[in-house]
Amino acid sequence: VILLCAVLHMRQSLKYFDKMRCLRKRSAVSFLGILVICLLFMNLYIEDGYVLEGDKQLIRETATHQLNPERYVHSFKDLSNFSGSINISYRYLAGTPLPRKRYLTIGLSSVKRKKGNYLLETIKSIFEQSSYEELNEIAVVVQLADFDSAWCEGMVQDISQKFAHHIIAGRLIVIHVPEDYYPVLDGLKRNYNDPEDRVKFRSKQNVDYAFLLNFCANLSDYYVMLEDDVRCSKNFLTAVKKVITSREGSYWVTLEFSKLGYIGKLYHSHDLPRLAHFLLMFYQEMPCDWLLIHFRGLLAQKEVIRFKPSLFQHMGYYSSYKGAENKLKDDDFEEESFDIPDNPPANLHTNMNVFENYEASKAYSSIDEYFWGKAPSSGDFYGIVFEKPIKISKIKVVTGTEDRQNDILHHGALEVGEKIVGSKKGRQCTTYLRLGEFKNGNFEITDVEHKVLFDINCMRILVTKSQKEWLIIRSISVWTSQTPN
Repeated sequence: VILLCAVLHMRQSLKYFDKMRCLRKRSAVSFLGILVICLLFMNLYIEDGYVLEGDKQLIRETATHQLNPERYVHSFKDLSNFSGSINISYRYLAGTPLPRKRYLTIGLSSVKRKKGNYLLETIKSIFEQSSYEELNEIAVVVQLADFDSAWCEGMVQDISQKFAHHIIAGRLIVIHVPEDYYPVLDGLKRNYNDPEDRVKFRSKQNVDYAFLLNFCANLSDYYVMLEDDVRCSKNFLTAVKKVITSREGSYWVTLEFSKLGYIGKLYHSHDLPRLAHFLLMFYQEMPCDWLLIHFRGLLAQKEVIRFKPSLFQHMGYYSSYKGAENKLKDDDFEEESFDIPDNPPANLHTNMNVFENYEASKAYSSIDEYFWGKAPSSGDFYGIVFEKPIKISKIKVVTGTEDRQNDILHHGALEVGEKIVGSKKGRQCTTYLRLGEFKNGNFEITDVEHKVLFDINCMRILVTKSQKEWLIIRSISVWTSQTPN
């Protein structure tokens, strides 16, 4: 019921956007009218006994930030009107429509801050940390979402002076949405007992992002959301492309390249219209980062897919809300994180006793998860069989975690193999070459292609002495060189 009411609200609002340019003057009356209709509609269904238990549960869960995404996946996916764009007139403050579609759009929404302003530094970091080839594949869209026209004019002037060549090259656009298009932002319900000004701030922020997403929907294949106070790692686009390639054939809605707020959240561009509608539907319910979690769940991505090292770092010291201190930092961020492993496609297997769902595949990934096996015995192994023979330049294996520093491989070796035999499911190599021993639970070797003369079919971690401690393989990283003969 609440989704239906929200959709009715959206349709009424969109019609109103099309016909009226003076929403600000009449929006209060319109919103109250629609709200009364929705409440009457809900009351009618409740009184007549047509509200199912699932609908009642949705109402309860929405109010307590405990939405159960699985229950509403199909209904949300089937809302065909979510795939269309929102009819809004955008003002181009700098730049012009892109002449061609890019690989990645980077979206920033910025408002006037009481303390500090980091927007120019963020834009500078995006461009400075990208190579010439990467610059040709990105578009940066900056939305100045403040209603202070003098501030907007000043920011446009600064941006145009500092980044004129990027604007001319068609890779930087500055836009603005007039205040008339915004819904009511005063007198909203105070979920979580937030003060009124906090509710207004976060509700407007949801609308800001919705308008920005709507604008960026057709500019590129992928879209990454950043805040306006972010520092980027070097060659972040190359790292993003490598991760996207590694996820080919798997389903995902959101890939995360930072664990903070709205920073570094990557989407398929074809999902942006639905996300924009979703933020508008629930703009007054909860903060944007909570809504992003629900959106991912409603589209059936249950788990967070976060990559390390992080590619983006929060650099601001003052929040855009009242200038409050905000010194959050992502401790997984690395300035020089472009050296992300290739980890070519492979079949993974082990003869160790796996604990719960910490299976072998979780170690051979950049995602923040790991393999966990019960106390291994001498001769136990973790094996990797590559789909194609490869040349390897570097290998790095890390065992144990900060929480379980003793669950490391105390005695082990790393080997590479050739001459593969067996069926597709049971393939293995007949001969192995030992590259070295683990030290303090870790293993790293470079220039492998100069030490191994054959094309590598297999790689394995071999336990050389039994241990009482369990074993966590936190990460296995493989870098490849040229394609083998």
